Amino acid sequence: MIWNTNKETMGRDEMRALQGKRLHKIVKYVYHNVPFYRNKLQEMDITPDDIQSIDDIVKLPFTTKQDLRDNYPFGLQAAPQSEIVRTHASSGTTGKPTIVGYTRKDLEVWSECMTRCLAAYGVTRDDTFSVAYGYGLFTGGLGVHYGVENLGAAVVPTSTGNTEKHIRLITDLGITGIACTPSYALHLAETMEKMGVKKSDIKLKSGAFGAEPWTENMRHEIESRLGLKAYNLYGLSEIMGPCVSYECDCQNGSHINEDHFFPEIIDPVTLQPLPNGETGELVFTTLTKEGMPLLRYRTRDLCSLDSTPCACGRTNVRMGRVLGRSDDMLIIRGINVFPSQVESVLLSIAECAPYYRIVVDRVNNLDTLTVQVEIRQEFFSQGFDTLHPITALEKKVASALKSVLSISPIVQVKQPGSIERVDGKTKVVTDLRNIK
Repeated sequence: MIWNTNKETMGRDEMRALQGKRLHKIVKYVYHNVPFYRNKLQEMDITPDDIQSIDDIVKLPFTTKQDLRDNYPFGLQAAPQSEIVRTHASSGTTGKPTIVGYTRKDLEVWSECMTRCLAAYGVTRDDTFSVAYGYGLFTGGLGVHYGVENLGAAVVPTSTGNTEKHIRLITDLGITGIACTPSYALHLAETMEKMGVKKSDIKLKSGAFGAEPWTENMRHEIESRLGLKAYNLYGLSEIMGPCVSYECDCQNGSHINEDHFFPEIIDPVTLQPLPNGETGELVFTTLTKEGMPLLRYRTRDLCSLDSTPCACGRTNVRMGRVLGRSDDMLIIRGINVFPSQVESVLLSIAECAPYYRIVVDRVNNLDTLTVQVEIRQEFFSQGFDTLHPITALEKKVASALKSVLSISPIVQVKQPGSIERVDGKTKVVTDLRNIK
């Protein structure tokens, strides 16, 4: 089902004209309300009047994650605090989260775009939909929640946590749709099988899965074990949250809500735009956002764009599956984790030497994060080679890491000299999930 025929099937020329008008308006808005952007544009000798069509977007500066960190907490906020009705946050590399404020209009746009996603998945007002993303500062839970309500379906805010209780609710309430990470969907299936609940005992028809990378094989396994159709859902808190793009029934790329989020693909080295079909770094400009609009935000996600018509009838450009990242960020259970975060924590602990390894794996369909770190020789020689003190140090390091990363790692304290040294660049991260 197409929720907004006017916007989702708009002709390409008409869409680009709309994008051009909105781009001019948003550039004027940030020029007068965000000193960071005003200074950037003035340095480039650009005024809002220089931006008259969507083709002029190449004249504008890029925005990076570092810019968000440097302007923490409200430096990129365009709307006055009195108009901010909700604040979300995502993790950052220095322990400071990325703060994103939303106006009432932003929330309306978010709900509208999320409703388009759900409608494309076949969700109707007759469905009961479980939202098993985390609620709170993470955008996943509330982002999908308000979309379900806007559509008119019944929402069950299960969030994350008690999986067995969740399965009982799926069974007893006749839940027909679910939103969660793909790894949690497989964990749900595994737990369901252990409980003796069969696929025929539940009524799940569709699932909105995102917040972490996943493969086609993983999609097929989810569909086979839960008896639903699994759809990709893409978003990022800096741009809005879940709803930026979504698969339709054709599942041939994810349609971008490009009347609100203008996409570009650039070469991550030269920063030059690439034509449709070529793989590069995905860049977004928010065309209508009031709280914290962003110009040419570098997502670091690597993919391609396809503007050819889709058999579903939608004309919005589609983004291909994300193939990797142009930086070192890891996505673990839907949480952004940077190796530099881990390093900063380890180096703040006196007993830890500056030699460590990060191992990411998927065990029983859930991501695991293992941090191996050497103990400093002076502490090791003081008796830390016995079992109990090592265990105590591991708990200390794990607690410190959790407070920064928002997930619980497995910590393994190693003897001095036990982590391999290499000449040249050291490979700190080993990702065993095989998700590309």
